[in-house]
Amino acid sequence: MKIVIAEPLAPAGVKLLQSQPGWEVILSNPRDYTRHLPDADGLIVRGSVRLTAAVLAEAARLRVIGRAGVSVENLDLAAATTAGVLVMNTPGGNAVSVAEHTLALMLSLARSIPQANASTKQGKWERRLYTGNELRGKTLGVLGLGSIGREVVRRARPFEMHILATDPYVNAETAADLGIELVALDRLYAESDYLTLHVALTPETHRMLHAGAFEKMKIGVRIINCARGELIDEAALESAMQYGKVAGAALDVFQEEPPEGSPLLARDNVIATPHIGGATEEAQEIVGVRIAAQVVDYLKNGIALNAVNMPALTHEQFRTLGPYVDLAGRLGNLASYLADGNPKSVQLHYFGKLAEHNTHLIRNAALAGVLHRSLFHRANAINAMQLAHERGLDVSETHEQRHAHTDSIRVQLTTAGGVTRVDGAVVFGRPRLIQVDGIACEAPLEGNVTFLRNQDVPGVIGYVGGVMGGNGINIATFSLGRRDALAEAVSVIVTDQPVPESVLKLLLENKAVTQARFVAFAR
Repeated sequence: MKIVIAEPLAPAGVKLLQSQPGWEVILSNPRDYTRHLPDADGLIVRGSVRLTAAVLAEAARLRVIGRAGVSVENLDLAAATTAGVLVMNTPGGNAVSVAEHTLALMLSLARSIPQANASTKQGKWERRLYTGNELRGKTLGVLGLGSIGREVVRRARPFEMHILATDPYVNAETAADLGIELVALDRLYAESDYLTLHVALTPETHRMLHAGAFEKMKIGVRIINCARGELIDEAALESAMQYGKVAGAALDVFQEEPPEGSPLLARDNVIATPHIGGATEEAQEIVGVRIAAQVVDYLKNGIALNAVNMPALTHEQFRTLGPYVDLAGRLGNLASYLADGNPKSVQLHYFGKLAEHNTHLIRNAALAGVLHRSLFHRANAINAMQLAHERGLDVSETHEQRHAHTDSIRVQLTTAGGVTRVDGAVVFGRPRLIQVDGIACEAPLEGNVTFLRNQDVPGVIGYVGGVMGGNGINIATFSLGRRDALAEAVSVIVTDQPVPESVLKLLLENKAVTQARFVAFAR
């Protein structure tokens, strides 16, 4: 077994790999590591190596890539999956370090510590200028309750702060166990004295702190970001600081790193550090040893801990299960858009011959579909169960070999707002919806999909068509279903163009329409 270590790794991690009988461990660097890859079984990297499809093409024997850290944006996950190479990381390994840095920045904002330090070293003694504020009694808003967010909460509680949090995939019971109040995002903005970000970068979170978000915040709010620089529209932050909405910001990350020429660096009420939140000796030791242990466990025992991509299926497995893995992910995705409130449980039901197979991968795909909108982490079929467990979701499966629809799947999502149930099947090789909450309605699970729930009364279909046409949206397919005559009805509309929020609001102006949701299927 040959393992290539392309970047510095904790000595204890190197020693663990070297202690494996018959293993060859190559200590290399980001410039030369590729020459060792053609016959390597494992590769360990940090954040400097840029692993591309071209590099992977030269690594015919490679089975696993270990990332000593969390972010895998320097790795081409799609290429690794296509090549059948498992990618794993070490989430949570630096959680305490980042959380402590967050608290250090918060205290620095409250007491102007960097400014007071610089002033004193210049021979000044400006005690009145640097009168600060206590954290006690202030409201801390935590955006994201992943491993780092939870560690921040634990460390902020002794300061006697009132803690609010937002995470769409943490339920109220889990939040109560942490001693915090789970609230909607707008309320978090409106009430927080300090707002700290601990979410992953996704299309939904990119520049989530924009001009509109700052408008919703209270005057004098202070912002801390130790997550990703792209979460904040820096121009909007600069503007909000100019007119006094934001009293201060502490940034460990930036849109561009290093942030050369950023006007934020010229502001006295901005504290900046060079992306060092997780850079402690303890954190580096933890992630180094963890990734070495994970690589050993996978190569020796086939146990894939903290995998972030889906290992390639055999041809026969893909033929049998692949279409249903895709179907399950899309059903879970659809359920997440139709449901109201934070999820409490996910139940998977399998019908027909499908129930005879090991459905763990299908289950994980469905969970990934449900969780994909999470602010904390991008879910996939490998990490979905772990993420569901972290968020306190109950997950169950049932198998029934006889059913009216052969080989179908039901995803049942229970939230604080009720139960949402969607059924689907594979028809001519494509994923199809067949029921919503017991109402038969067959429709494709792909493209630009809008879901409507309405009272079964005359005029609704014509109204919907008029709104769509009036806004330049062409309807490709229109699928209808109803529970009983003049009772509840559902519609699934596939359009050539995405349906914006403004059009959904127009649809809801019809009093018979009770729900209008545009579904963006996870990719």
